Amino acid sequence: MTATQTAKAQSQTSMVLRVTSGNFMEMYDFFLFGFYATAIAQAFFPSHSQVTSLMLTLMTFGAGFLMRPLGAIFLGAYVDRVGRRKGLIVTLALMAVSTVLVACVPGYDTIGILAPILVLIGRLLQGFSAGAELGGVSVYLAEMATPGRKGFYVSWQSASQQVAIIAAAGLGFGLNQAFSPAEMTSWGWRIPFFIGCLIVPILFVLRSHLQETEEFKQRKHRPDLQAILRSMLANWPMVLAGAMLVALTTVSFYLITVYTPTFGKTVLKLSTTDSLMVTLCVGVSNFFWLPVMGALSDRVGRRPLLLCFSALAIITAYPALHWLVQSPSFARMLSVELWLSFVYASYNGAMVVALTEVMPMEVRTTGFSLAYSLATAIFGGFTPAIATALIEDTGNKASPAFWLTLAGVCSLAATLYLYRGKGSKAALA
Repeated sequence: MTATQTAKAQSQTSMVLRVTSGNFMEMYDFFLFGFYATAIAQAFFPSHSQVTSLMLTLMTFGAGFLMRPLGAIFLGAYVDRVGRRKGLIVTLALMAVSTVLVACVPGYDTIGILAPILVLIGRLLQGFSAGAELGGVSVYLAEMATPGRKGFYVSWQSASQQVAIIAAAGLGFGLNQAFSPAEMTSWGWRIPFFIGCLIVPILFVLRSHLQETEEFKQRKHRPDLQAILRSMLANWPMVLAGAMLVALTTVSFYLITVYTPTFGKTVLKLSTTDSLMVTLCVGVSNFFWLPVMGALSDRVGRRPLLLCFSALAIITAYPALHWLVQSPSFARMLSVELWLSFVYASYNGAMVVALTEVMPMEVRTTGFSLAYSLATAIFGGFTPAIATALIEDTGNKASPAFWLTLAGVCSLAATLYLYRGKGSKAALA
């Protein structure tokens, strides 16, 4: 490799790091909220019923996802109009506000009803910013990718989230070794959020040095919000199909990461340490498989991977969870979660780049973000709450698999629709 090639590779790596840094923060915040849901429930949503308190917390977690479609439209339009760099700095700023609120707001016992209201505001702001964050990052990576490697480059959007899962799970493991369960429930759960607040300035420095993509700079026409909204209405079948395509990704991801610690502790009655170790291993597994399968999609195409792994999710979700709940153990939970991790990462490695390819270029960020946000609002964001409700209502500890199976059916149908006929845009991928 020549000195010029080496310098170019280092520059590309640097850009990937800078653009995905906000993705790290988003998932770090989301994972912590899900993992410490029980402690957050006691601090902000006290109730005579533990299930009711937990459900209120998980519903608040899910409420942020309802803001994602709005963020996708307004912030996505902003990114398509003013540029990827400026838009991604704005989304990072909004995410920082959410993390600070959860870390610093006093509990219900101190300020009463204002506590859950402020936490809810924080989640809504987080959801609003996340509505455009994923789309902005994915589109940036797609536009900077070298020829024939778009799938590999875009896969780092999701891979960066796994680094956050690994970091948060590792930090949680260390804190649980250092403090007693009572201390963690009382105040220790805030420590990771405070650490997140300290990380934010570093991420701002990284993103402030981002360069605008050449593809965006070469665009002559940059539509305003009204033009983008008209385009979204004209392309609503594509947006809806895109949302269904994302369904499997968002449900499986939140099931095997955010919900896993709660499932392990409250349903399987495993130790907190066991649940954290499984989650950490899932993050490592995801981080490995995402770029591998993204690169594979560059070689064999998006369609084969999307069809194969959506079908596998449908076929194996319930048998895997049923086997786990029959005799819960660390080894069984790890085995099932790693299998679901492989299915998720293999599907997602092809899905994210496929979604960037089927959207019209002039509204690519908005279209991607809206499709992704609708999927997370309808499917993924409420996955922890829906899984909890399914178990409570049916008495079947494996019932969250029904939700994952439904997501797989939606994604399989969307793949068949988007890749119908050789003339479709998607078929060119």
